[in-house]
Amino acid sequence: MIRFMIPLSNNWSPLLAVDTYRPRLFFKYEWRWHVLVMPILFPVANYYFIGSPYFSNLLPFGVGTLVALGLYWLSVVAFRLTVRWTIRHYPGMQQTILRTLVMLITVGTMTVGLCIFYVWVYSLFPATGVQFSWKTVWPVWAIGLLFDAFLCIILGMVYTYAQWKQELKEDEQLHRQALQNQYDTLKGQLNPHFLFNALNSLSVLIGEEPKQAEQFVDKMSRVYRYMLTRNSCNATGADQTKGELVSLQTELEFVDLYADLLQIRYNNSLSIVRPTTVSPDYLTRCILPLSLLTLIDNAVKHNVMTPAKPLVIAIEITEDGWLQVTNNRQQKAIRLETIRAGLTSLMGRYQLLNEEPVLVEATDTYFRVALPLLVQ
Repeated sequence: MIRFMIPLSNNWSPLLAVDTYRPRLFFKYEWRWHVLVMPILFPVANYYFIGSPYFSNLLPFGVGTLVALGLYWLSVVAFRLTVRWTIRHYPGMQQTILRTLVMLITVGTMTVGLCIFYVWVYSLFPATGVQFSWKTVWPVWAIGLLFDAFLCIILGMVYTYAQWKQELKEDEQLHRQALQNQYDTLKGQLNPHFLFNALNSLSVLIGEEPKQAEQFVDKMSRVYRYMLTRNSCNATGADQTKGELVSLQTELEFVDLYADLLQIRYNNSLSIVRPTTVSPDYLTRCILPLSLLTLIDNAVKHNVMTPAKPLVIAIEITEDGWLQVTNNRQQKAIRLETIRAGLTSLMGRYQLLNEEPVLVEATDTYFRVALPLLVQ
């Protein structure tokens, strides 16, 4: 006697075997439900249409089962596509009632037509013994519409619950991203390389210009105090709007201090042109704190500076209410993955506010970034 051995995995199960034939149209648990319900639904439906011959005669049994199989999957696919269409057109949680009503109407209308189609298809096969009549259609309508109401309500509840969980997940991700951006900004702005250079400049000034060294220390302490407080999320006072936003006037005052420190460090190799006159209406508008520092550092980091070819950074306020920072391009050769990391972080922080996007324009001769001035 020859024995055939079929190797089975320790993790094998009938449900996993069923999943291997699942079409992409259906989710895993939805597919399992349909496969498990067919052996129960087909005998009940065929007993209604065919009667006892379905169980006592092989021909009505085979024909009835094949007809039921085809009609069942036709209905399932039609309902599935209808439900997807409804969800796609009414996806919001605030549209839950409207979505459920539209689903009930469309699925109910489809059920009315399909029930007539079911009885007609059965009547096409003499082996079933079914004759088309409205008396046969009415009970199918009643059961189908009752099932539709139950199905649409359950699907609506499941979809709403899944959407609610997805929104909670997205809110948590946005919160984590905001915290990560804040941490990255703080870590980036407390630049140890700049601090090291500033201390070197200070050591030179102490010996040569003691009074200027005292002013330098004062400005440096004010710069780092501003960096720390604006990254702490605990800022209070008139400058606090929308959580972390500060007025343009406050940010420009900070840039004056920061530019003076950079001027001492780079001398004639760097020129920062600040706006001479700004409309009072624009001064009270807001931007994200340390935005100008990020853009200035971005220009300094990625461009070559020499007294013969100085880096010129111009800060302007446009007539339509944008803060514009432009620098001439004398780009260094920098590894690709390190390019404009600070600018990317700044653009991500503006995106979290759902405000107008940061505009970036780059040519062979200049690099320009424009930030929207936000209204309190």
